[in-house]
Amino acid sequence: MRQIDFVLLAAVFMLLALGFLAVYSATRGLAGASGDPFYFVKRQALAALLGVAVIAFSLPLDYRHLVRLSRLFYAASLALLVAVLAVGRTTGGAERWLAIGPLSLQPSEVAKLALILVLSRILENKEKVQEWRGVISALLWMAPVLGLILLQPDLGTGLTLAAITVGMLFFAGARWKHLAVLTGGGLAAALGAVVVSIQGWLPILKPYQINRLVVFFDPYRYRHEEGWNVIQSMIAIGSGNLFGKGLFGGSQTQLNFLPARHTDFIFSVVGEEFGFLGAVFVLGLYGVVFWRGCRILARAKDSTGSLLVGGILAMLFAHVLINIGMTLGVMPVTGLPLPLISYGGTSMLVTLAAIGLVLNVDVHRKKLRF
Repeated sequence: MRQIDFVLLAAVFMLLALGFLAVYSATRGLAGASGDPFYFVKRQALAALLGVAVIAFSLPLDYRHLVRLSRLFYAASLALLVAVLAVGRTTGGAERWLAIGPLSLQPSEVAKLALILVLSRILENKEKVQEWRGVISALLWMAPVLGLILLQPDLGTGLTLAAITVGMLFFAGARWKHLAVLTGGGLAAALGAVVVSIQGWLPILKPYQINRLVVFFDPYRYRHEEGWNVIQSMIAIGSGNLFGKGLFGGSQTQLNFLPARHTDFIFSVVGEEFGFLGAVFVLGLYGVVFWRGCRILARAKDSTGSLLVGGILAMLFAHVLINIGMTLGVMPVTGLPLPLISYGGTSMLVTLAAIGLVLNVDVHRKKLRF
């Protein structure tokens, strides 16, 4: 217990509490099948309790035992991604969920953690990482996961996988020129995919993905179509002013102008009802999570632990950056959730499991048993 970072845990629980408030405010008029206004909050709380249980039961385990099983987790995540393409549930033009009785599982969330675990083992050899063979090895492990996720299609998660891989290569000690070439090549490939899709030469991107990119440059031109979400999000955040309109007082939220307000655009609810100060407070809590995570990374006693924490921090940073940028209209809409705040059982469970791994590295830094 003395080794647990309670500052990190406190920030996580405060984000959870704010998330419950925001989800309830956004969904109290969207009662589920039972007619219960707390329907979404209860499901979110159940996922959070399961995540906390995972943290509690996993802390006594040495994280390196999990890393040794990383290839098994990786293979299982690939199997789940294949199953999604075969029998997955389609929502909004994408197959991203597996129905398990009354519950739904989003395998792409699980795949992120599996990739982090396997790369923590693959990138342990610093000398190999500083050569092209180390970089290529990481890309080869990322490629099958990325390919299956892009087939769903899920561009946002694909960007997160790229951020995880580049971030872990950086923490593993890859050369700057290799990272620059890798990043430049990735951006060129993404631009090429956009161009050939828009021109109709090769349908790499789906029509709705192209529309999102077009809307990003001029949302008001499509104010009654695809631009509606972004415009309402910016109105909601801007109208919050300094102190916000108060809980349940946001017009865009409560009058149903803001779509996907409990999932993709939950930060818009925070900005409207808690204002600029509330939004800064949320960002400050994420800052505490990253600060304590970097502290744990720096004092990890082995490269496996530092890589594991680095991959998780890269994943969380990508989610926060892309989601908040999307709600502010400075990044295209991709559908990534805001960690610990957006409604979503699988995302909540995987995020808390990832936080548990970060704590695990810190707890076991003085107990190096092989």
